[in-house]
Amino acid sequence: MLRGNKELWLAFFAMIAITGLYALVVVLTREIPPAGELFGHGMGIVGFIFMLMTETLYSLRKRSRSVTWGRMSAWLKFHIFTGLVGPYMVLLHTSWKFNGIAGATTLLTMIVVVSGIIGRYIFTRIPRTLDGLEIEGTLSQEALKHGRRLLALWHMVHIPIGMALFISAFVHIGAALYYATFLR
Repeated sequence: MLRGNKELWLAFFAMIAITGLYALVVVLTREIPPAGELFGHGMGIVGFIFMLMTETLYSLRKRSRSVTWGRMSAWLKFHIFTGLVGPYMVLLHTSWKFNGIAGATTLLTMIVVVSGIIGRYIFTRIPRTLDGLEIEGTLSQEALKHGRRLLALWHMVHIPIGMALFISAFVHIGAALYYATFLR
């Protein structure tokens, strides 16, 4: 296993295990688990919690100068793991139906995941210490500036789409609660 890809392998194995559980439910119930029933809701809730953790915990740690809760590299790995596994669980929650606000939320989720994969590639092109600080002198200053510009441009796309995703997700959750719970 490559040292720099540990979080990707862990996410891959977690998704394999989740797929196995999903397949077991499909075999036992002889249907794709509906999004509005216990298993589908569970997948959606846990996946969304993972996505919230992805969005908030890494960002909080990155911006916190006074609190040092572990290395930034470990937080980035956690961010990548939850950023892959959470959306996968939300995708399974959809029951393969992509209508209305839920469909738009799923589309935004997939865009954010693909954007995150691109961002990880850009981020890994800039040499860093274990704490996530850039190492000066290993690349020419011009190449380092080009990498920083790419990362800044990527942030200008990834973060607003992520915010739109969470607004859409909260609207979806509110509508689901309203229509499925309060109108009964």
